[in-house]
Amino acid sequence: MTAQLLLCGSFLLIGFALVLLVEGLLCAMFPNLIKRFLNQVTAMPEAILRSGGMVAAGVGCGLLFLTEGRLGVVAAWFLH
Repeated sequence: MTAQLLLCGSFLLIGFALVLLVEGLLCAMFPNLIKRFLNQVTAMPEAILRSGGMVAAGVGCGLLFLTEGRLGVVAAWFLH
């Protein structure tokens, strides 16, 4: 049980690291595009932002569900 919790924690850390990596690269490579995008997002109604967030969370949950049986393969690849 403890090993499973540690593996789950390492997956969360890997996922968080990948998010930071992608966002950091986008900000470094396209700062003007990011500024324009953020200006557009702040002008959007809250209902649209909330709906988009719910869709993104649903897609993320769906992807986690699809990869549930394959997480061991991913862990072996990352830990190799």
